[in-house]
Amino acid sequence: MALDRKDQLAWKFAELAVDPVDVAPDVVDMLICRIIDNASVAVAAINRGPVASARAQALAHPRDGGACVFGLGNDQRFHAEWAAWANGTAVRELDFHDTFLAADYAHPGDNIPPILAVAQQLGRNGHDLLRGLATGYEIQINLVKGICLHAHKIDHIAHLGPSAAAGIGTLLGLDAEIIYQAVQQALHVTISTRQSRKGEISSWKAYAPSHAGKLAIEAVDRCMRGEGAPSPIYEGEDSVIAWVLDGPDAQYTVPLPEPGEAKRAIMESFTKEHSAEYQSQAIIDLAFRMRGQIEDFDAIDNIVLHTSHHTHYVIGTGAGDPQKMDPTASRETLDHSIMYILAVALQDGEWHHVRSYAPERAARADTVRLWNKVSTVEDPDWTRRYHEPDPNKRAFGGRIEITFKDGSKLVDELAVANAHSAGARPFARADYIRKFETLTEGLIDGGESRRFLDLVQRLPDLTADEVGQINIALDPANLTNNARDSGGIF
Repeated sequence: MALDRKDQLAWKFAELAVDPVDVAPDVVDMLICRIIDNASVAVAAINRGPVASARAQALAHPRDGGACVFGLGNDQRFHAEWAAWANGTAVRELDFHDTFLAADYAHPGDNIPPILAVAQQLGRNGHDLLRGLATGYEIQINLVKGICLHAHKIDHIAHLGPSAAAGIGTLLGLDAEIIYQAVQQALHVTISTRQSRKGEISSWKAYAPSHAGKLAIEAVDRCMRGEGAPSPIYEGEDSVIAWVLDGPDAQYTVPLPEPGEAKRAIMESFTKEHSAEYQSQAIIDLAFRMRGQIEDFDAIDNIVLHTSHHTHYVIGTGAGDPQKMDPTASRETLDHSIMYILAVALQDGEWHHVRSYAPERAARADTVRLWNKVSTVEDPDWTRRYHEPDPNKRAFGGRIEITFKDGSKLVDELAVANAHSAGARPFARADYIRKFETLTEGLIDGGESRRFLDLVQRLPDLTADEVGQINIALDPANLTNNARDSGGIF
């Protein structure tokens, strides 16, 4: 039996996207913080290989009146989809921006590069941009609450394609029909497997979300021209639910605000204080707290982290990935090894986005010895707390039990990271600004830093021309790949 359009999830997303409800003041504040957060981690990664390659591809697609690319001057403009590709890769490279964890997981800040790029190319103002971003965050976060992708080995960018497409629809004031078709197209083309985050993790982990954002822009463009989409993409006979997820008889509940109700999902997400997989944030803080009670790391017999199903099976020994114990593994792989992260955090008492992943750091003999003493186990109580419906009670940490060779034990636990909204030191705007200033130090000058921060903090009142200046330019001497090259096809 055909499902009425009004009952289809993609149509409900379209209705949410066209709802004229305004953005609440605290949501405005948090969106400003997340734009600052994205920029800080993008600049810190600006000269890393994948980011430089993505920028080189964007350089091959200039466009008068287009969008900006991080690192390049505001006088240089590029096609929106390629700017989103370059900027999204820069934002994601260090795995250091915002996160949301529930039935699945996401970095909802991945919505910002494609929505911002379209705003710049099509001349939308700050108010329009805020409304579009609120929609993107709302849809991705609520999809993550309701539909688990990783259980079917599907990468979480399948929730990002629809959210970015809907956010662009809100930004541009498109009608529900166009947004409905674009959401469906965007989902159809962003289904991919989780191998990007398993085994020997490559640079594609940074590219995958920017690829989804680029595809979302292209989907909206086609649908604005009158093209349609596979429909109903979620509930149809040969649809995503029927053949990619739990099967044709499956039922999912995706919570969405009622018409006229504010889009507040961003307030349930959280950023990172440390450049590592989010599920390691509280564990890093806990390791810092415990290390002062350890006199001799060689006196340790074993370390067991009792934690949630997700942490054990995604970044713990439950993943069964030998690469997570390999001192020659890539940065991307080490970032997804809680065993490595715990060992280094215990030894160093700091976590740095470069030093903590340096090959010589990973290869240190005493670290390798300690690293191989670490294992994880799933604790049903931590799994229950991970999925707690009340966002104020959710826990993403664990309990560390360190057993020494003399039989004594050191045990401690931490539910959420210090920077979490329920943590010991919740991040506020001043913390985001401090993170920005720390990560961009030595890469941009003080004048550019102040210009960007002053501009973004006036976001609700920005004109279209000012939205076009939401970018960070580096001195060319501090930027690799700042001119078009001939290294590829483009």
